[in-house]
Order: sequence, then C-alpha cells, then structure tokens
Amino acid sequence: MMARPPITLTEDQVREVETLAALLNQDQIADYFGIARNTFRAICERDEEVLARYKRGKAKAIAHVANGLLQRARAGDTVSSIFYLKTQAGWRETNELHHVAPQPEPQPTNLSEMSDDELLDYLEVTKALIETVVKDRDRFAQRALPVPNGRL
Repeated sequence: MMARPPITLTEDQVREVETLAALLNQDQIADYFGIARNTFRAICERDEEVLARYKRGKAKAIAHVANGLLQRARAGDTVSSIFYLKTQAGWRETNELHHVAPQPEPQPTNLSEMSDDELLDYLEVTKALIETVVKDRDRFAQRALPVPNGRL
C-alpha cells in the first residue's frame, strides 16, 4: 500500500491564506479549506510561503486594529487609552486595599522620661511609619506620570 501524497494548496489558496489570516486562526482556515487541522499545520511547516502569508495576514490585521485603537486613544477615548497603556506600556491595575486604622491624637512625647527599651521601640515604630509613607508616596508617584503635551 502506497502512502498518499501530501496535500498542497493551489496558488489561489496560498494567496487566500493571507486574507483569511486577518480573520481566522489556523484551525479555522483548515476548516475553511475543508482539510484536517493538523494537515494545514503540516502545510505551514513544510511550505514557507504559506506560513509567511499566514503571518503577514495576521500582522497586517493586528497593525490595522492597533492603528484604530491608537487613533481613538489620541482622540481622547479613555477606554482605548487605558487598554493601550496596559498592553503596550506595562501599566496594570492592582486590587490592593490599604487599611489604616484610626490613630489616636498624638500626645507630646517626652523622650527624656523614656527608658532605653522604650526609646528603641519608639524609634522602630517611627522608622516603620516613615518607610510606609515613603513607599506609598513613591508608588503613587509612579502611577501619576504626566503625559507629554497632554497627548498620547
């Protein structure tokens, strides 16, 4: 029994792959041509032109959509701006909640009346508080970067 010859695409089908790639993934293109999905993947592996056309079609579609997104972001569409910055500039949202317990009114502290241990404890608490304030300030400053000329 002889093995079947590998399935190949016609020249028209090869050109069509580029157009289809803008809309469909490889499995969907295989379905469109009526061939097995692994067969289409095998065609892409052995035929550099088919794979190149598939990649070019995907890239052109992505570029077209990205251009539209960027135009909307530049026109002031907030959702587009946020999406663009998240995907292209590494911005991210956090769901961190910071609960700060109400603090009693600070009472004047007479350091001269404290023992050495009380002074060390006081210094540790003060140091931790300062570090928290600085860290929160720095984290806030990183999120509030100015946009050059008020535009993206």
